[in-house]
Amino acid sequence: MAVDYDIVVIGGGSGGLVVASVAAQLKAKVALVEKEKLGGDCLWYGCVPSKSLIHAARVAYEVKHGSRFGIYTDAPKIKFEEATGYVQSVIKAIEPHDSPERFRGLGVEVIFGSGQFVDRETFEVNGRQLKARSFVVSTGSRPAIPPVEGLQEAGFLTNEKVFSLKERPDSLIVIGAGPIGCELGQSFHRLGSQVTIIASRDQIMPKEDPEAAAVVQEQLESEGIRILKNSRAKKVEIIDGKKCLWAGPKDGEGEKIIADEILVSAGRIPNVDSLNLEAAGVQYGKKGIKVGLDLRTTNPRILACGDVIGGYQFTHVAGYEAVVAVTNAMFSPITRLKPSKANYRVIPWATFTEPELARVGLTEQQARERYGDDVFVLKQPFAGVDRAQAENATKGFGKIITRANGEILGAHIVGPSAGELIHEVVLAMANKLPVKALTGIHVYPTLSEVNSKAGLLLNKQKFAKNEGLQNFLKGFFNFMRSR
Repeated sequence: MAVDYDIVVIGGGSGGLVVASVAAQLKAKVALVEKEKLGGDCLWYGCVPSKSLIHAARVAYEVKHGSRFGIYTDAPKIKFEEATGYVQSVIKAIEPHDSPERFRGLGVEVIFGSGQFVDRETFEVNGRQLKARSFVVSTGSRPAIPPVEGLQEAGFLTNEKVFSLKERPDSLIVIGAGPIGCELGQSFHRLGSQVTIIASRDQIMPKEDPEAAAVVQEQLESEGIRILKNSRAKKVEIIDGKKCLWAGPKDGEGEKIIADEILVSAGRIPNVDSLNLEAAGVQYGKKGIKVGLDLRTTNPRILACGDVIGGYQFTHVAGYEAVVAVTNAMFSPITRLKPSKANYRVIPWATFTEPELARVGLTEQQARERYGDDVFVLKQPFAGVDRAQAENATKGFGKIITRANGEILGAHIVGPSAGELIHEVVLAMANKLPVKALTGIHVYPTLSEVNSKAGLLLNKQKFAKNEGLQNFLKGFFNFMRSR
């Protein structure tokens, strides 16, 4: 069957742009279909704007608390519109890398429009029918909106709207205590909003190590952020121009919280509704499109990557999956027999609250469930790292989980620059290096010593448990002294 393209990419977010770029540079004929703007959630509504706002908020916090270092200033004057203007300027600076002009320059045909599959081998957009050897779906996800009575009528913010605000809300309710809710809740509080975070479970960021999440919660509460745990939003009303939200445990009406704005951060849902995947023979569910480790769908001509397949919903994972998908899509005669496969053993991620929280691999509980007694927990507090003491950033710790043979099973860092420090452990895990590889020379004084100090703890713990070795060494040194 004659086709128009080697590959048609549906969705111009992080994953789709990697697929299109790689395929075009390999001289394939590529079409990239995007509903709105290239760059996806990460550029416009996610990673880039949130980290920019977080930085602005951190500057405000440092100025306000400069007395810790003997630096005294007047209370900072925060011009919220200028802070969000800074956010938009960062987006503008990064946007050219994801621009239609750049991709057209690579030879990609960029098509803007909302399309759908009409059969197993045809995607229709703007009245055109696109046929290709392979398709890659990378349409991302969108905020999940909980079915709270009165929420739609009262109005609310999501990550798609919050960075365009011109005026700071004096008070803000955040529904959801995951990474986005905690990051934005802390940022808005530091920029002057009174913030309440509603957490549905007994800990914030429930996917994280409980000890690490507790350190972040302690910091948020110390700054004046109120956190309601084991609570759910029940209903919302507008009373005297304010948004009144009732929240509490599952049973009962709960308490009334009054705020200017409500930010919904209650998870994500995949963007599959408009694609007519049934016509293409592609199976999907609530969590997204169903794929194998080769990222092929139930229609082998169609692959998918990024948020739309659920799993790890991070920009860096979408980029990684895109490489697997484009390899299998481009060279399908070969990869059908020996496909490239996604390996999720070593996937790091970070939450950019202060303190930051980063992790890779298994939690302590997961490790014990899998390996029983063959688990060692190497925990190094930042209070024992001299650089952290010098910068008054001693809250938190590095925790590395290993087996007796030194195999690293996972790591959790909560503290200053955790999102940077985790990569040393990621490199070791990816290359299957033992934990002793982390104990090499580190520049003094740096925060990275948290990893080397933690790595040293395995031999210390094993020695403490080995009474036979201890007795042998006592005898040996007694003998040497008596000679």
